[in-house]
Amino acid sequence: MSAVLSPTSPSSIPKVGFVSLGCPKALTDSELILTQLSAEGYQTSKTFEGADLVIVNTCGFIDDAVKESLDTIGEALAVNGKVIVTGCLGAKTVDGGADTSGGKTDENLVRKMHPSVLAVTGPHATQEVMDAVHLHLPKPHDPFVDLVPAYGIKLTPKHYAYLKISEGCNHRCTFCIIPSMRGDLVSRPIGDVLKEAKALFEGGVKELLVVSQDTSAYGVDTKYRTGFFDGRPVKTRMLELVDELGKLAEPFGAWVRLHYVYPYPSVDEVIPLMAAGRALPYLDVPFQHSHPDVLKRMKRPASGEKNLDRIARWREACPEIVIRSTFIAGFPGETEEEFSHLLDFMREARIDRAGCFAYSPVKGATANDIPGMLPVELREERRARFMAVAEEVSAAKLRQRIGATMQVLVDSAPAMGKKGGTGRSYADAPEIDGVVKLLPPEKISKQLKVGEFTKARIVGTEGHDLVALPI
Repeated sequence: MSAVLSPTSPSSIPKVGFVSLGCPKALTDSELILTQLSAEGYQTSKTFEGADLVIVNTCGFIDDAVKESLDTIGEALAVNGKVIVTGCLGAKTVDGGADTSGGKTDENLVRKMHPSVLAVTGPHATQEVMDAVHLHLPKPHDPFVDLVPAYGIKLTPKHYAYLKISEGCNHRCTFCIIPSMRGDLVSRPIGDVLKEAKALFEGGVKELLVVSQDTSAYGVDTKYRTGFFDGRPVKTRMLELVDELGKLAEPFGAWVRLHYVYPYPSVDEVIPLMAAGRALPYLDVPFQHSHPDVLKRMKRPASGEKNLDRIARWREACPEIVIRSTFIAGFPGETEEEFSHLLDFMREARIDRAGCFAYSPVKGATANDIPGMLPVELREERRARFMAVAEEVSAAKLRQRIGATMQVLVDSAPAMGKKGGTGRSYADAPEIDGVVKLLPPEKISKQLKVGEFTKARIVGTEGHDLVALPI
């Protein structure tokens, strides 16, 4: 055991005592934490007595290491009283297994032995440790950095924001060059993702839009490694991510919307969370086509027949679910029969919102070498035919909402809504779907405020949009 020493510093600068135990991997974790502490203006203390709080980076590999860690925590508590615990021991349960208790403190070994510790995290948890430090020992004021909000600079309106959970993609779709530009899938640590989401909600965001190249594959690259958030273990997987985001959003009455969800079987597990209100019953699924032969030429991961079955199961589990998708018409080699199959799929699947692109050769895409490149005029003609069917399906779906009362997130409200405004329901993602056109309220006292929710009764439709009366 060794406390980190530092030069004497002014009493106004917060001081943190630090003890690093265990293997070199734990030592590098300690270096990361100490580097971050230093970058934020904290000083380290030569003694427990001289510190404002103490961090103990523990080892839990063998019994002697466990005992040393627990004894050190006890000593720090006795001398200082304010202790944050991190490292391998923080992830252990009373029976010696990994902490998968979901935060039940009676099962965590450290909290069982030392219930007065301020926070407990597992290894590789620099940000969670810093979050605990910030909570119990606010960082020194920086007149430059402190001008930047905790959630960073955003280019969206204050009331909604995009949350990127991963970068890159493991698929090699023949029409796409994203992997060549951004590489294979790299999932962000789930603790970092959830910390950012929490900061966004606390900053006033009412709608969080989860984005990536392949949201369904979140965590595949890490083999669904267990991370930590708020001192709790959380698996790096879409199911756990959506559940945790829903929990964070609930106190703020905020929405969580999922984009770019590939139709893997694992998505079925997320649908009950939508039915329970954890996330909006909305899926943005890039189907691209329906015919098995076209999908094979595209190197897509699922066939059209399986997609129809999945959609049916999703709607059975969550009748309110809205599905939006994108498609490509005129893909190289596409026959009239294959295109007709796509139109039939649209009618049978009843996709709520659909966009379509006429195939366009992208430099570097292997699809350019597939035999049977169609004339530009035919590609555009098929795109137009597809959109006619898509709009017919969408219009019918919208008409079914007339008479319903829906929650609407207000995006625009001139004169506090006295002249009406625009907003979106759970079925409408910003920029890509329709809107809800809000009429002037009948009640004089009724006001509409941008970034807040209002109840509205649907009274009609206009193209891709709904018309509603605020109530």
